[in-house]
Amino acid sequence: MKLGQDPESPDGKSPTLYLDDEKDTYLVQGWKVADEARRSQLGLPGHEDVVEIPKRMVRFFPEVNGGGVADS
Repeated sequence: MKLGQDPESPDGKSPTLYLDDEKDTYLVQGWKVADEARRSQLGLPGHEDVVEIPKRMVRFFPEVNGGGVADS
């Protein structure tokens, strides 16, 4: 389920936050972190990756907005 999309996205497609209610997990579509110096600081295992979203997107998490879906 789509929870919210960044209203300031230049092309209107990303970042976006989704909830997989079958697995009870969040899916985050964002900007790929390609800077190896930044990635190396995170200590990511080989089977994981990281994307970046702006802080303003936190309002779309149900735990922050009172459990509902926030308006984009």
